[in-house]
Amino acid sequence: MNNATNDPADRPVGTLLRDLSRDVSDLVRQEMALAKAETSEKINQVTMAAASMIGGVVLAHAALLVLLLALVAALSEVMEPWLASLIVGVVVAVIGYALVRKGQNDLSASRLAPSRTAANLQKDANLAKEHVR
Repeated sequence: MNNATNDPADRPVGTLLRDLSRDVSDLVRQEMALAKAETSEKINQVTMAAASMIGGVVLAHAALLVLLLALVAALSEVMEPWLASLIVGVVVAVIGYALVRKGQNDLSASRLAPSRTAANLQKDANLAKEHVR
């Protein structure tokens, strides 16, 4: 028979440390399982939201094309159809080019670099250097 009791004060330190280690390991495993389940759920939510957004973008694109055709038709009433098409095409191309350039600029490496984190890391490094001295 085992003479050990459930009172932690009566148990050897080695046993307590083993139990603590086991309990911490179990807790970490459970937390990891929960994080995995939550991440999987969030990925499913993002996938469904992305599918809805893609559907909306496709329909908005179709609507834009119809509206541009209507604009060409309206302008064709006051000018040659080829000229109306050319004007609408050039205006849309210029707007598209401007949006692409803006996107490229916004995605430049210097704009995406984590500047606040880099500044905080530099401050921490300087503080550590001062404490070492």
